[in-house]
Amino acid sequence: MLVNLNIIDLAVVKSLDLDLAKGMSALTGETGAGKSILLTALGLALGDRADSGYVRADCKRAEINLEFDLTDIPQAQQWLKDHDLDDEEHCLIRRVVSDDGRSKATINNRPVTLQILQELSEKLVQIHGQHAHLTLLNNDEQRRLLDAFAKNQPLLDKVNDCYRQWHKVNKELENLKKANTDQSQREEFLRYQIEELQHLDLQNYNYTVLSEEHDKLANLENILAIGQRQVDSLYENDQLSVNQMLNQSVSEITQIARYVPELNNISAMLSEAQIQTEEAALQLRRFIKTQEADPGRMAILENQIGIIQKLSRKHHVNPEELPELAGNLERELHSVTHSGERIAALSLQTEELLKQYQKLASELSLMRRQQGTKLQQQISAMVKELGMPQGEFLVDCSALADIAPKLNGKDKIEFLVCANPGLPPKPLAKVASGGELSRISLAIQVTTSNDNTTPTMIFDEVDSGIGGGIAEIVGQKLRSLGLGRQVLCVTHLPQVAAQAHHHLYVEKNNQTDITSSTVRLLENEERVEEIARMLGGVTITENTRAHAREMLTTGNKNQ
Repeated sequence: MLVNLNIIDLAVVKSLDLDLAKGMSALTGETGAGKSILLTALGLALGDRADSGYVRADCKRAEINLEFDLTDIPQAQQWLKDHDLDDEEHCLIRRVVSDDGRSKATINNRPVTLQILQELSEKLVQIHGQHAHLTLLNNDEQRRLLDAFAKNQPLLDKVNDCYRQWHKVNKELENLKKANTDQSQREEFLRYQIEELQHLDLQNYNYTVLSEEHDKLANLENILAIGQRQVDSLYENDQLSVNQMLNQSVSEITQIARYVPELNNISAMLSEAQIQTEEAALQLRRFIKTQEADPGRMAILENQIGIIQKLSRKHHVNPEELPELAGNLERELHSVTHSGERIAALSLQTEELLKQYQKLASELSLMRRQQGTKLQQQISAMVKELGMPQGEFLVDCSALADIAPKLNGKDKIEFLVCANPGLPPKPLAKVASGGELSRISLAIQVTTSNDNTTPTMIFDEVDSGIGGGIAEIVGQKLRSLGLGRQVLCVTHLPQVAAQAHHHLYVEKNNQTDITSSTVRLLENEERVEEIARMLGGVTITENTRAHAREMLTTGNKNQ
């Protein structure tokens, strides 16, 4: 469960450090005191989209820290281990939002992505907003709630995995069948392209070598002229050759080295240079003698390079990539010529996957119908408790008209309601009264949460639109939920707040230049005053306080 909430510089909250306990905690305060910002903080810490507008005025960043006790949440402990984020039996979540809109998240002091944070959050907290009934109008959400109530997730995962396999194989099969209609024309075209490329002698193809040889032959006249000039300069010119000058330098240095022995090393270096110069000149002379202009070879190279460049432009590839292109075309040709075999294999695989999907989907449909009956009985009973004595709730599980496999099975799940006897049941979206829809929504949320393993549940003004005795029943239901887990409830109703095990009060401080909100745990008499305030009236009288005490006493008598 959530044991501590710490907020720094988030909207109207300058600094808040709040310890939370197990059971039901009511969160109350004047309108505009800042109750919603606490839920905003929780949402941000759990992976909601960040915005620079959340950062408190004149501050550089906002920070939210959550501490969870995972003692009774083995699924969360295992998830953290699987992602190398575990830290014994506690979990620390930190989210920082900068004034430029950027944000960072960590789990147990290790940086994580928003997706990872959201995956963990689903195992820790479940939030029911005050507009949850709008979401409930969606058939996908109705299906999700039924599957959650029925604990269908493992079977649903198998159905969806099978669907994805079938969809992938079936898509390839359809593409092959479509391509097969003009197979002969495509096969002929591929053979022509491959034959055209094979004229390049792809086994010995090397465009780089061809280009280098072409460049050499194209510049051979200049190469030979410069080479011969260098041979003359290095060795063959008796008067001005490098070899002759080095020979003279060696002779003169050797002569004076008799008087300066340390010059012997220089003399040796010059002698070595003379030898190297002579060897270089001889090798250059041999190279020149072996070179001969070959107009025929030049013509062949120019023809080959011309063909290569033409094919490169035609296929929109670099000359070096032509062998790879030929391999790809050959593989495609093989695929086309053997597509009949592939189509037969894929057809068989598609048929097997379809049978598997139908079997799994049928099992899922049966579970949904069985658990749907149980769910509608429980919600109908609660709807009656919430002031709709004639109300009936139905879960309609019907087969989709399209027989092709679908994600999440082959059922259409729809929640129906009959508010008055003698009238046919209607979809939730057709319920006319907003108050009725709010009560039905609350009944669905509370019922589907009874079997939920999420340790912390947050209800944000889900009791809007009700009052009186019905509000007290709502409080009792939320209190019963809090017996086995942690329930946080933002409410404006004293009947609900009086049922809570703990009472948190949000108040606004206007004494400074920038408004700030704080939260504190109310003690016995403080709680009486707050319930009395919520009961109404400009002036709180002793009768109002007495009524508040009576409500708290009644609430504490409940489990």
